[in-house]
Parts: sequence; C-alpha cells; structure tokens
Amino acid sequence: MSTSTRTSEVEKQNPGQLNSVQLNVVTLVNMGRAAATGSLKDSMYMMDNSVGGTGQGTHQLETVCKQGQVLNWIIRPVDMEKRPDGTWPPMPKISSLVFLDTERGDEEDVIERKICTELKIYGMPDRMRDPFTPVYYYWAGTILSTTRSGVYRYRLVVELEQDGKKEKLYLNTVEHPSIRVLAV
Repeated sequence: MSTSTRTSEVEKQNPGQLNSVQLNVVTLVNMGRAAATGSLKDSMYMMDNSVGGTGQGTHQLETVCKQGQVLNWIIRPVDMEKRPDGTWPPMPKISSLVFLDTERGDEEDVIERKICTELKIYGMPDRMRDPFTPVYYYWAGTILSTTRSGVYRYRLVVELEQDGKKEKLYLNTVEHPSIRVLAV
C-alpha cells in the first residue's frame, strides 16, 4: 500500500485526529519475565493513541504521527499494585531512545540526522507512590518540522530494577518499534 493511500485512509477514519497536539506511546513491561530471560522479547507490549498505526499490543508498534507533533513514550510495569508486605514492584525506565539508520540497511546503526528534539526523561520518585497516584517514567520529544515523511525505526534501552538487588538490568529492544511521520 502506498504512503498516499495509507494517509488517505487515516484521514477518512477520523478527520482531525492527526491534529492532536500529543501522542502517547505506552510500553508495559513484564518485569519478572524480562529479568528471568534477560530479554524484552515476549516481555514488552506497546500501544499508542495514534490513528492508523499497526502492531497495537506488540513490541513492533508503528505509531503514525506528523511533523511538529509531541510524542510521549510512557513506560510502566504490568504489575503496579502495592504488595501485601508494603513494598512496591520494580520499575522500568527508558534509559535511551535512539532512531536507527534503516536506509543503509543496518538496523543497529544510529541515524545521523535528528528526527525529533532532544528527548528528556521524566518520572516520579517512588516515595510519592500512593494508591491514587500512578507512577511511571516517560520520555518526551517533538518531531522536527524538517523531518521527511517516512518510517523511522527506533531502539529502546530499558533500565529495570530487580527485586532484592541493587544493580539494574539494561535491555535493548530486539525487534524495533517505529514511527510513521506524515508531512503536514
């Protein structure tokens, strides 16, 4: 399917939706499985509120966005409830988010040009947790208005707290999610 056909279908689905100022890309991590296997494969599930994206609920999400749009990458564990012993489950955090140079055929090389503004890490400290306040980490960035339309794959490096251990586990996404940038 051509990009123009796909764009037309997106516009027909929900006119005006792509004018939304921000999009959220939510990643849920099964912390126990990721720590046990040392991998995010089959431990990470992604969803977004874009129109026309594919791969909802998988680790190969494609988020449809437009030039100048703000993206919030939110990450949290599947298990968010306080435990009976009064402790909280381990938390995931996006340590790094880099766009990959797929034009040269090597999906592990970082793209040389900027796709979005410098991303920033945000989050709440654990001491602020309570039954009524969700706690999670997120990164935010704006797609540059000069970014060419097209598909851009990216890699997440996720920092995982581990039960009973001080050291953190750092895992890379194995199969890369992507954004599909539409021209304004």
